[in-house]
Order: sequence, then structure tokens, then C-alpha cells
Amino acid sequence: HDDRGGSASPASPDRMSLAHTDCQHGCGCCSQPPKAFMEMSTNAALNKLPCSPLHDSLDCLLKLHLHICSCHRTQESLLSSSSGFRNYRGILNWCVVMLVRCCLYGILVDPIQVISLFLNDPYSWPAACLLIVSNVFILVGLYTERQLSKGSFSELAGFLVHCINLSVILMFPAAVVLLVPSMTPVGGAIALGTYTILFLKLYSYKDVNLWCRELSLVKAKKLSRSLSYEQKVCYPGNLTIRDMYYFVFAPTLCYELNFPRSPKVRKRFLLRRLFFFFPLFQWMIPIIQSSMKPLEVRGQNNPDVPNHLLWLMFFYSFFHSSLNFTAELLRFGDRQFYKDWWNSESVTYFWQNWNIPVHKWCLRHFYKPLLRRGVSKMISQSAVFFLSAFFHEYLVSVPLRMFRLWAFTGMMAQLPLAWLVGSFLRGNYGNAAVWMSIIIGQPFAILMYVHDYYVMNYRLETD
Repeated sequence: HDDRGGSASPASPDRMSLAHTDCQHGCGCCSQPPKAFMEMSTNAALNKLPCSPLHDSLDCLLKLHLHICSCHRTQESLLSSSSGFRNYRGILNWCVVMLVRCCLYGILVDPIQVISLFLNDPYSWPAACLLIVSNVFILVGLYTERQLSKGSFSELAGFLVHCINLSVILMFPAAVVLLVPSMTPVGGAIALGTYTILFLKLYSYKDVNLWCRELSLVKAKKLSRSLSYEQKVCYPGNLTIRDMYYFVFAPTLCYELNFPRSPKVRKRFLLRRLFFFFPLFQWMIPIIQSSMKPLEVRGQNNPDVPNHLLWLMFFYSFFHSSLNFTAELLRFGDRQFYKDWWNSESVTYFWQNWNIPVHKWCLRHFYKPLLRRGVSKMISQSAVFFLSAFFHEYLVSVPLRMFRLWAFTGMMAQLPLAWLVGSFLRGNYGNAAVWMSIIIGQPFAILMYVHDYYVMNYRLETD
């Protein structure tokens, strides 16, 4: 299968791979441990590869690694003019839905105020300190992998060190946010978001290096990755500070032995990303301010429209402008941070395509491993939503110091909603239902937290 789900032509063996999300043994967005492939029939596995029967097993194994160990390729973001993408049918449906709601309620946007909200929130030194301390966990992960590559740590000892390191990554910043009075919600959210990203990256780093060690046990020592077009690095030569921090700052959550690289940094592209990034704050901040009021103060005004606009602005500023800016600086070639989620006719399609980095990580390091362990597809999907619900609640409740489980419940409610939309709605009706869930469901969950936070901290001032 090719990466779009179609079948590869028999006359094109270079496109034949195990790189499809529905493939039984692997997918293009993930790599899997060699042990799983060792359990496959040797003839069945090798016959799928473009290798002659005269080649020895090591050459075939190397070709198998090249097929399964890459989850990135050079490509542009859909909203970039150079992508050639032109299907924006879902945007038209969004315009219709928003037109109806705006006619009923109007839009609560004050375009005059620009940065007063952030000026009222003092600089959070505890959050800055947390970001600096995060380097300790990065270096612990790198040191552990180096010891494992040299045989100084057993696999069990290395696994325990990684487990402790990853656990502390989640618990330590949460404890600081909850116990330090000077930590603001904005600073806490930034710190926890950074540590969550670091957790996912180090987990992927651990898995991929484990797979490389398993391959080295069968003497496949020619696995190389390209840090640039001139340099080649072999495992364990990738266990360097430079390689680690490139991965930490790269706009991906999945580590691999061959990151695609763009030939050069395009300065005009960087300027365009900056030009579209900063003006968005002129609209995001007044929307945030209009949302920081309890529902009873709003009267008849509808709160979901401004919060939905804020969500859309966040999507464009982060997933398109910020990630593309970072990728351009690092010459990171894979720019597919999202797909055409606006054309989603099902809730499942939306969650698979609006946040590609997280989707790749869940598919590669969580969903597929569960399937290989014999867990059913339905339970595996539910486990993915459960993991996502946990992190949503973690990133909202801890910075606000409130535990309401609304974000968790909202994410778990996506399971029955996905079944209802997928079973009874198709085409434009399904797309409109997805847009309604985005406009009403997600902003409403956030508004519940904002409302309670406002009442708990500013009600006396309002009275």
C-alpha cells in the first residue's frame, strides 16, 4: 500500500512496503520492534521486499528496516501555497454554520485591545525555572541510552531508569505548579505543555533505540541516518547531545534514524510565517478577555463563537505558522502537521488529521503495540482516547488548580459521538455535525473551567 491508502502497482516494487495504517504488521506512521517481524513467516516477509532470492538474510533485513523505520518524508503543509492542495469544501460548511450562529447571537470580539491581558499577567519565574530544569531529564534519557548501547546497563535496568525518568517528568512540574503560589495559570500551562511534549519525545527516543539494539543483535549494523546531506551516522553514533537536542527542538514527537531534511533555509518563508503569526494576537487577546467572564455576566450573549474563533486562531498560529517556522530553521523536511480536517465527515477522521504529530505518536508507540499484544481494535481505540483525555485534563486542571474532569469527560464523550455521526450522517451532514461539535463541545468544556476559575478568584472584585 502507498501512503494514501491505495494499492501500489506490481510494476513499482520501490513503493511496496508495510507502510499503511491498515496493514497487519506495520504502518507508514510507525515503526515496530523487530521481534514482531521475527514472528512472521520468513518467506512471507521477505517476498514483499524488492530483493533477489540470491541476497542473504542480512540484506533483506536491512531493506525491511528501511521500509518500517521511517515515519517522516519531505512534504509541505496543506495551507502552504506550494502544497498544491485545493480541497476546502469543509471551510464552506464551516462558513454556513458560523453564519447561522452569528445571525442568532452575534460575535463578541473587541479588536482594540492587543496585549493588555499578557501585561496584567506578570512574568512567571517558576515556569522559566521549570523549563531550564527540563534539560536534566533530557540528559538522563541520553545517558541511559549510551549506557545501554555499551552494555553497562542491562535492558531491565535501562527500562527501570527510563520509567522513573518519564514518571518524574509528569509529576515534578505538576507538583511545582500546585505548590508554588507565584505560579500563574499561563506559566503553569506553558511549563506543563513543554514537559508533556518532552515526555512523548523521550518515550519515542527510548523505543527507537531499543529497536536498533534488537536489530544489532542480528548483526544489522549498517543502519544509518542523515543529519545532513553530507554526514552519515550509525547507531550508536546517533547517541550524541547534538542529535538529541535536534530531536527535542524538531517539530515532531517521533524519533527515527532518518529525518528528511530540506536543502536550505528559505528566508522569505520565515518572514511570511512571522507576518501571519503576530497579527493573530491582536484578535486572540480580546477574545480571551471576553471569555474571562462568568456565564451569568454575559446575559444573552453566546460564548461559544468567540472561543471557537480563538481555537481556530490557535490552530493556524501554532500548527501552521509556529511549527513551519521551527521546521524551516532546522531544515526539517516533513511539514505535514495537519491534513484536511476541515473536510471531516466523521469524528474519527477529524481526530486522525487535525494533529498529525500526536496522531503519529499514538499510532506508532501506543495503538499498534496494543494490537501486536493481542488487544482488540475497539479496546485499543478506547485506550488511545483515554490517554488523550488524561493529558487534556492534566494540561487544564493542574495549571488552574481545579479538578473538575470536564476535559476528561469531553474527550471520552468523543467515542459515542464518533459512533453516532459515523452511523447516521454522511457527506455534508456529517461534516456539519463535526463542525458543530468543534464549535459547541470543545469550547464549552474550556468555558466551564474558565467560569469556575473566574468565580473562585475574581468574584469578590466583580461584586
